[in-house]
Amino acid sequence: MTALLAALAYLAATARLRRRGDAWPGWRDICFTAGCAVLAYALLGPLPGGPFTAHMAQHLVLAMIAPVLVVPARPLTLLVRVVPTGPRRALLAVAHSTPATVLVFPPLAALLDVGGLWLLYRTPLFAATHHQPLVHAAVHLHVVVSGLLFTFAVCRLDPMRHRWSPAWRATALLAAGAAHAVLAKTLYATPPPGTAFTTADLHQGAQLMYYGGDLAELALATIIAVQWYTATGRARAHRQRRAASGARPRSGSRSTA
Repeated sequence: MTALLAALAYLAATARLRRRGDAWPGWRDICFTAGCAVLAYALLGPLPGGPFTAHMAQHLVLAMIAPVLVVPARPLTLLVRVVPTGPRRALLAVAHSTPATVLVFPPLAALLDVGGLWLLYRTPLFAATHHQPLVHAAVHLHVVVSGLLFTFAVCRLDPMRHRWSPAWRATALLAAGAAHAVLAKTLYATPPPGTAFTTADLHQGAQLMYYGGDLAELALATIIAVQWYTATGRARAHRQRRAASGARPRSGSRSTA
């Protein structure tokens, strides 16, 4: 229900922008709606495979696929553009605050995201989620929030006070991808403590985690590469314009004999 309401609110906001003549790419509407749809399906719909494989499919959608669709739609930018002046200032104050800046520091966001997965799968916490509904709900909430936070920090698309360089973001992505891959390999060999899955189910789920994570990380790496390429091209064009302006003779100047 929350995902459906978020999608409807996003579409209503973009419609309001377009009615007043502001431009907003239609592909962002598609991305955000698709992200909300896959998020809702992962939480409510039937997932294929055995118990562990189905859980891992859900994990991939919640932590990686949905964020990769939602964040490029720039929901924070949209919210800033549609709310009145007073709430806009308050929203920007929160987005530019020190706590928000710290949370979107790429290495910290990566630690919160992947570190939480190591804690989930390499401790009895995962087994506890099968018997304690509150723990199960808390884990789902953490997976979604940490996945969105990490994707937000790596993509750097919405307004924030400190804009970390592509090198920082690419390094954090590389480290997170390596930690995620190692975790998947450990799960292939040993199930989470306190659980008993069949060998085939365990292997299939671990492989899904490994290769599915690679695809999501490739999408994030592509976003960083496109941003770096665009920024480099703009800087080069700016230098060329400045060089051309400096080489052009000033009007009214006379050469000396």
